[in-house]
Amino acid sequence: MSKKLEAEFVKQLNENQNIVHKICRLYTNDQHAHNDLFQEVTVQLWRAYPKFRGDSKFSTWMYRVALNTAITLYRKSKRRVKTQDYDSVQFKIEDQQEDDEQMEQLTLLYGAVKQLNDIEKALVFLYLEDKNYREIAETMGITEVNARVKMNRIKTKLTKIINP
Repeated sequence: MSKKLEAEFVKQLNENQNIVHKICRLYTNDQHAHNDLFQEVTVQLWRAYPKFRGDSKFSTWMYRVALNTAITLYRKSKRRVKTQDYDSVQFKIEDQQEDDEQMEQLTLLYGAVKQLNDIEKALVFLYLEDKNYREIAETMGITEVNARVKMNRIKTKLTKIINP
């Protein structure tokens, strides 16, 4: 691939990497697994990038690839994510982390969300990212009405988890 394409990809990934970190937090339980999943999602994004047509925003496309990768790997293994070593593909990506107070709140929220099934986790994630139901439906490949119904059911379920 061309250096221009690689530069565009790295720029987009740097600008939107928090999406991948948040998805990794939903589908992993420790930092090592988080790092492995982040690497695997990055590789899948890189492989798919030449096919990105720009029909949607990069972040919407990134959500879809990252969620599909995480869900697929999670379902296949139900344990530590297996990754491949790609020495030929190296990206310099700065790690962006949340501050301590935000991390505590996120840890509590992620604890409740981790009790949901894979699809519910993905829907909650997109909802918490302030995606509207049209964007959620587009990313998940479901209808807007279905996204609304599922989110209402998930909200009820989360309320019962948090306030038993």
